[in-house]
Amino acid sequence: MKPASFQYYCPETLDETLELLETNGFDAKILSGGQSLIPMMNMRLARPKILVDINRLHELEFIQIKDDFIHIGGLTRHYQIENSKELKNIRPILPEAMKFVGHSQIRSRGTIGGSLVHADPTAEWPVVLALLDGTITLQSLDGQRTLDAEEFFLTYLTTTIEPNEVLVSVQIPRAIGKTGEAMEEFTLRSGDFAIVLAAAAVTIDDSGKVKNARLALGGVDGVPVVLDEITDLFTGKVLTDDVIEQSTKSIVDFIDPEGDIHASGEYRKDLAVTLSNRVLKKAYQRALTL
Repeated sequence: MKPASFQYYCPETLDETLELLETNGFDAKILSGGQSLIPMMNMRLARPKILVDINRLHELEFIQIKDDFIHIGGLTRHYQIENSKELKNIRPILPEAMKFVGHSQIRSRGTIGGSLVHADPTAEWPVVLALLDGTITLQSLDGQRTLDAEEFFLTYLTTTIEPNEVLVSVQIPRAIGKTGEAMEEFTLRSGDFAIVLAAAAVTIDDSGKVKNARLALGGVDGVPVVLDEITDLFTGKVLTDDVIEQSTKSIVDFIDPEGDIHASGEYRKDLAVTLSNRVLKKAYQRALTL
């Protein structure tokens, strides 16, 4: 399989990149890690007339801790986040989530920006962004704008990014107090996209009661789903296994996943409950050790 013909550009600067996108509009497509785009081009599912390779824009490849936020450049590779000792200490779900991304070869090339713009609802980055109340900064020749997950993701493989914009960075709040985090997913084979994935963050007080909790699911809708309705049920309580199990039973009332060749909608509901139980228990236990 080979892609349709296209023109190739490899700009040296962000300004040059933005000029190319502004000039060519919907005819242009950005190439960063290429782990989703290149297979789609080879299968003729994507036929960009112009390919803009941004791999020389090293200014978009960074992990910085500033004030209360973690700033990650859009061209930062998955493996860089996976192996960041600093992130393991201050927001451990970030490197933990990266271990679920494909195989090591994919993590060595794939980028955070590429994953988010591709917007597969079974991918790890969209779920993490929604879970942690992260934001995305997009840039065009007209300036920058910053969006949260709800504003950015529209539906399956569709976002609000404009054809003249580049995802330049992601901002993730630092964890506050005693916060435990966890992610789990179910795949048919190691390295495949998840059938369903779940992620949780639980913050407790000194007595072990939940001050704040978040639960996010992927693979149950066209966008990541955050279930505040579930975590509100146990805020202010000690999170025993029984409390978790009783709370997560009602997840099926808030999701309506579609079935496909991999799993039925009912099976995805069952997976959502099971995985939510696991990540909430694990996140709470981790919070207790802090």
